[in-house]
Amino acid sequence: MREFLFTDDDFQGLSKRVYKACGIVLGPHKKEMVYSRIARRIRANGLTSFKQYIALVDNDSKQEFSHFINAITTNLTSFFRESHHFEHLSNVLVSEMIKRNSASKRVRIWSAGCSTGEEPYSIAMTIQGRFPTDWDVKILATDLDSSVLAKAQEGVYSARSINGLEQEELRKWFLKSADGESYKVKPTLQSLISFKRLNLLESWPMKGPFDLIFCRNVLIYFDKETKDKLFSGYHRLLTPSGHLFIGHSETMGKEHTEFINLGKTMYQKASYE
Repeated sequence: MREFLFTDDDFQGLSKRVYKACGIVLGPHKKEMVYSRIARRIRANGLTSFKQYIALVDNDSKQEFSHFINAITTNLTSFFRESHHFEHLSNVLVSEMIKRNSASKRVRIWSAGCSTGEEPYSIAMTIQGRFPTDWDVKILATDLDSSVLAKAQEGVYSARSINGLEQEELRKWFLKSADGESYKVKPTLQSLISFKRLNLLESWPMKGPFDLIFCRNVLIYFDKETKDKLFSGYHRLLTPSGHLFIGHSETMGKEHTEFINLGKTMYQKASYE
């Protein structure tokens, strides 16, 4: 038996607020997930019902609304997740960018929806030391959830969460804690990355252009209209022939002729000049 009454109206009310705030679509199959996560917030605020919590979200300061969105958003990630993307970056795109950007000596990469940082750090591990030393190479890592951004910026991971990395990678890129229970990303890697909070549905302050954009396992939460807007925005911010990576369970419709499908959820900006 549930601790709190949770009606369909409660679920729909929360779902509408999440969609309005960040475009995430919560289908009926997410009802149990929403209950368990918001029940924690109800307890934390000393409330007794979902209706009270909805009223708090609507009437309280931005602080609880931020907790509400952070509670709903799912953050599941790992180092070198969908490894073929990083293999393509290492084996093909680094050399392409060196040739293409030889005049500007500038490379910009955006990790949109970076969660706890595994993705941008994996990108950094892939490209660190691969460009000439006088080049300006930077990674922008953004996420809606302020709490996971704080963890990403700290760059400390449990031994369990890095168990997929080779020992050579661990020695090269991480500092092991005295008790062996955690690893901290080395400053040389962190210096490549800037972490910023960003709601993808709000205006984007960055001007680009980006050579690569990673937006993986984020689009699954949006409806088609929102996805189309995001694809348009990514296209606008990519350099000519720039690349977009999306998640393994995500697709881009054939109507998006502004991108060339390279297979394995990798896309290249089409050039019509």
